[in-house]
Amino acid sequence: MQLTEITYAGQPPIDAYAPGYFRVNEAVHDGPLAILPAGITPWKGLSDWASVVAVVDDFDVIFVGTGAEIALLPAAAKKKLEKAGVPYELMATPAACRTYNVLLSEGRRVAIVALPI
Repeated sequence: MQLTEITYAGQPPIDAYAPGYFRVNEAVHDGPLAILPAGITPWKGLSDWASVVAVVDDFDVIFVGTGAEIALLPAAAKKKLEKAGVPYELMATPAACRTYNVLLSEGRRVAIVALPI
């Protein structure tokens, strides 16, 4: 069996996630996290969309991790994203992290904002 190491160009993959934090590029990031084309930044949660809307043309889809379970977006957040034309996929954080990494490894233009589990 031949193993092929996955390489990522540009944005970093999510190495791991656990209750309360994420590990990206072997650095631990406590609390909610955003990985956008411009880099890794803390995220204030489901009411913080300014940084996402500002770079909407830099990605094809953003994955929104809602924590351990999938949850609905607050109506105000949904309205703001739709008005700005932000293409998003709502998922539980574990699924969002896995999907982000897979599409990133394929060279796709993706981003992620996620609440920790």
